[in-house]
Amino acid sequence: MPSSPVTILDAQRVASWKTPYSTRRVPREAFATLLTGAATPRVGDLVLVRVDRLGQHKHLELAGGRRARLFVGDEIVLAYGHRYAPDQFEAEVPDDVGPCHMVAAGGVAARVLTKHDRMGAPTRITPLGLLGDSTGRALNLSQFALARQILPLHQPFTVAVVGTSMNAGKTETATHIIRGLKRAGYRVGAAKVTGTGAGGDAWSMRDAGAFQVLDFGDVGLPSTYLASPQRVEEAMCTLISQLTAEGAQAIVFEVADGVFQRETAALVKSSTFKRAVDAVVFAAGDAMGSVGGVAWLREHRLPVVAAGGVLTASPLASREAAQQIGLPLMTLDDLASPAIAQTLTGAPMPVAAPAAAAELMLAAE
Repeated sequence: MPSSPVTILDAQRVASWKTPYSTRRVPREAFATLLTGAATPRVGDLVLVRVDRLGQHKHLELAGGRRARLFVGDEIVLAYGHRYAPDQFEAEVPDDVGPCHMVAAGGVAARVLTKHDRMGAPTRITPLGLLGDSTGRALNLSQFALARQILPLHQPFTVAVVGTSMNAGKTETATHIIRGLKRAGYRVGAAKVTGTGAGGDAWSMRDAGAFQVLDFGDVGLPSTYLASPQRVEEAMCTLISQLTAEGAQAIVFEVADGVFQRETAALVKSSTFKRAVDAVVFAAGDAMGSVGGVAWLREHRLPVVAAGGVLTASPLASREAAQQIGLPLMTLDDLASPAIAQTLTGAPMPVAAPAAAAELMLAAE
C-alpha cells in the first residue's frame, strides 16, 4: 500500500465499535491506527466504515453471535471480501476505498454487482480508512489465522455434505448428522469449508453437539469466492487437521453452494478432497436435483452414501428420488438418530457409548 496518513486511534473510540463474526479472531487491541490515504483493498483487509443508508442488512452479527441493530452513522469494523450468493448478492472487493456495501451480516464489505430480485438494496457504507497496527501496517485476517496444515496421516472418519445450491438444506443436513453421531457416542468436530463469513451455521452445528466448529474464517478468509483452488484445498486440510489435533473422533464438514459453483466444483473434484472424505451426503431441493447431483458425484468417484435436504420434506419427492439413485433418502430425524453412525461408517458405534446404545434399543422397540 502506498504511504498514507496514519491516525493513532483512541482506545475509547475503538471500544465503541461493533465488530462482527468475520473478525472474531482479531483482538480489539490490535486496532492501533487508521490509514486514510488512497489504497487498493485486499481480501481480508480490515476496514472501519460508517453506515450511510440501511438496506437489506439492518443488523450486524457480532463475534459472540448476537445480532446487533445498525443505525445510520454507526462506525463498524468489516473485512473486505467477495460474495457469491445466487439468492442474495454477487459482490467483489473494489479496487479503491470509496463508498461500497455491506454484503453479509457476518461483516463483509464489497461492491455489489448483481442481486436477486427478492433482495432489497444493499446497505451502503463509506470506508473511513483501513485499520492498522502500531507500525501503520494494514491489518488483514490472514495475520490471525491458524497455521497452514496438511491432512493428517491418520484422521477420524470424515463426512462431507454437499448440495445443489445455497438453500438445498446442506447446513441442516450437516447439523443433524452431527447430532446423530454425538448421540452415537462420537466426539464430533465440525467445519464449514467454503462460503461467506456468518456465524449462524457454526452456532447451529455447535448446538447440535459438535465440541468444536471451525470455518474458513479461521484460516484467514472472509469468504472463499474467487479464492484459488489451492487456497481452498489448503483451508480444508487445515480445518480437518486442527479438528483431528483437538481430539475429534468424527468430522462433519459442509461445502457451501452447489456443485457447479466454481470453488465448490474445483474442491470436490480434487484429489485432495477424495483423500479427505470417507463419506459424502448430498442435499437437494427436489428429486431431479438429487438424481443429477448423485450422478455427478459418482462420475467423480466419490463415496456418496446417502441423500437428503429440502426434498425430504416431501415423501413423494423422496420416493421418486430414491427409486432413481438407489441410496437412502434420509429425513432430518433419520440423520439425527444414533443409527446414522452405522449408516455412514458401516461400523458399530464407539464402545464407550452406553447412553447411545440405550437410545438405539429404545428406537428398535
